Amino acid sequence: MRLRSDFFAAALIRRCGVENVAAVMRRRGSAEAGSIFVKVDHLDGTADLYGPAPQSMIEDSSGERAFTRLMEGDCIPDVEERIRREIKFDSDLWLIEIEDRQGRSFLALAE
Repeated sequence: MRLRSDFFAAALIRRCGVENVAAVMRRRGSAEAGSIFVKVDHLDGTADLYGPAPQSMIEDSSGERAFTRLMEGDCIPDVEERIRREIKFDSDLWLIEIEDRQGRSFLALAE
């Protein structure tokens, strides 16, 4: 059983706070099962964007959410445009923004 989206989002923001990293929820989606996207702003004009990993990339059945990097080190306007396209496709998605010069996302990445 997978953790609800609202619980996962709150836990990720709290985890960032524990690490003294700024994180905010920019968009709330469906509490039970909304897709979660995470933008990591490097504070230098570039950002990474993470989204849900395709099921084919997830090897275990632990129920843990896995993510994949959709964009890496792209300029912020390009990342924001991709986010706008994702919202058009899925209006129930969550968007969390993390500001970290080291580029840490604190996410489990699919291999």
